[in-house]
Amino acid sequence: MRILIFAMGSAGDVHPFLGLGRALTDRGHEVTVVASAFFEQTVIAAGLGFRPIGSLADYERLSAHPHLWHPRKALPAIVKHAVGPSYAPILEIVRELHVPGKTLLVASSLAFGARNARELLGIPLITIHLAPAVLPSLIRQPAIHAMPFGRSAPLILRRLQWRLAGKIVDHHVLPDLNRFRRQHGLPPACRMLHDWWHSPDRVIGLFPDWFAPIQADWPPQTRLTGFPLFDEKSLRPASAELREFLADGEPPVVFTPGSAMKSCGPFFREAVAALKITGRRGLLLTRYADQIPPALPPGIRHFPYIPFSEILPRAAALVYHGGIGTCAQALQAGIPHLIQPMAHDQHDNLSRVREMGVGSGLLPRHFKAREISHQLELLLNDPSVQKSAAAIATRFEPRRWLRETCELIETTRFSG
Repeated sequence: MRILIFAMGSAGDVHPFLGLGRALTDRGHEVTVVASAFFEQTVIAAGLGFRPIGSLADYERLSAHPHLWHPRKALPAIVKHAVGPSYAPILEIVRELHVPGKTLLVASSLAFGARNARELLGIPLITIHLAPAVLPSLIRQPAIHAMPFGRSAPLILRRLQWRLAGKIVDHHVLPDLNRFRRQHGLPPACRMLHDWWHSPDRVIGLFPDWFAPIQADWPPQTRLTGFPLFDEKSLRPASAELREFLADGEPPVVFTPGSAMKSCGPFFREAVAALKITGRRGLLLTRYADQIPPALPPGIRHFPYIPFSEILPRAAALVYHGGIGTCAQALQAGIPHLIQPMAHDQHDNLSRVREMGVGSGLLPRHFKAREISHQLELLLNDPSVQKSAAAIATRFEPRRWLRETCELIETTRFSG
């Protein structure tokens, strides 16, 4: 089969699809990844076909957008600058590569343009959700920062807020989307959050049921497998500098605010100060070197990128933004999490990390050196956290998860 994968977002959003693409290629399929031009070399190095959406400058511009990490303003910024502009290129790419009867579309949560192509060309579409936060539920309600009513609120209030959330998403997405659909003779989309962005053919959650069990009010075509865990380890071997640092002392605490976080100077200033308070060694990960404090003290190093599977099993803990890909890597490594959630799926992932007893979190306004150091010491000196983290790590079955995901994709049929 010819399989077209549409991966919208930053490295944490794209990497899982590269792991999936390689698994599908190993099973004899021809795979092309459609993503930002920023990922071209990584996709090609992974042995997959590539088509760009947007330029490198577009990616850097969105990464620097002041609203990208805002809990309420992030969605409209992403829709305006990334999702909306992708509709026409996605359709053009699908038309170019479509082989009737031998093509499947695999789309990440925000690759709405793939749904347009599905309807126009009659191609089976699999929607892939990397995190459970994008699946509304009144049973196990995901923790969303901007929502006032939590899981303990009366049902009527939770229903009301989900209805309001759906209207907000529709307000930001539907005008441009339906303008594009009208131009191509398609009926208007509606109820984005609750219905339209889930393919009627198949929905796959790339997370295991012990992380987020299927809820009875999720789309009935939803299936769960597990985390893909691709992180470029096979493409970027560990440097001699990293090996020397790891061999030179106790396991470090790893700090990362996310690969697309450009304004991360405050995050790293507090990280360095917290490490000084605790006396622990640390690794600071970001490709934005200008955001790292100058003259780092001994025992603290900056690296632009290290594959998480290379460093986290040798780390004491991970302090990060709460993205699902990073969360999965820390769970597999069996180490404590300290999360500073800002937007997107991060608050919900933190809620699940807390439920599993493997970590805690600090809101951005509380992300200060003394509180970071205090939380780290609590996590690192709590035997129950260490025990829970080690137990979770034993539940990982990445080979089986990838095999099951491939099988679900291969057996998907157009539902009309």
